[in-house]
Amino acid sequence: MLCPHRITIITGHYGTGKTEFAVNLALHMAQRGDRVTLADLDIVNPYFRSRERRDLLTANGVSLISSSQACSDADVPSLPPQLHAIMDDRRITGILDIGGDKVGARVLARYRPRLIREDYHLLYVLNANRPEVRDVSSAITYLRDIESVTGLRCFGIVNNTHLCGETTPEDVRKGAALAMAVSEETGIPIVCHVAHEDHISALSDLREPLFPIQIRMKKPWEYPTITGRRSPK
Repeated sequence: MLCPHRITIITGHYGTGKTEFAVNLALHMAQRGDRVTLADLDIVNPYFRSRERRDLLTANGVSLISSSQACSDADVPSLPPQLHAIMDDRRITGILDIGGDKVGARVLARYRPRLIREDYHLLYVLNANRPEVRDVSSAITYLRDIESVTGLRCFGIVNNTHLCGETTPEDVRKGAALAMAVSEETGIPIVCHVAHEDHISALSDLREPLFPIQIRMKKPWEYPTITGRRSPK
């Protein structure tokens, strides 16, 4: 079963598709009957923000907390007090969507004493098409930096190699090869390969589990505008 732990922490380099994975994972967990809360904690480089899909998440039974509750276009560098509810209420299945660099990951450091007492796991999302982490050495360096800053150990690698709407099964396979090399070097297992649901059948030979997704997040310029402002749907 994908992500059997009570708290899942999702991190990795910006542009790896962490938020897309987090939103799809939250919907998946809610569908299987979990009481899910997704925490949007990307307060450094919030290019894609899960709070833009609040209506979709809420309609499917997922609670959302974020650093900017009142305005989806505001990026306030502070942590929501509601985050404590994930720690305190063990009936909640929590997903923490963390910023995509060491500075973003640092928000977790203050919660380390509580997290290590909980049933948590930290996942490292890897996109082999990101220049900063497309080779084994760079990917491992980035992973270890996140572990060092947070004081938490990574428990799994998620291959989410993509090129947005241009992604092909070959991209996922390229990411699978990188993820395998990183896994062999670090001893950290591959949790899953993320792929659009249309590509799942073409990737059925991969050894590790496949996690099918739908594209839930849009690029900023893909939203319709009202009087020159973005209007997320």
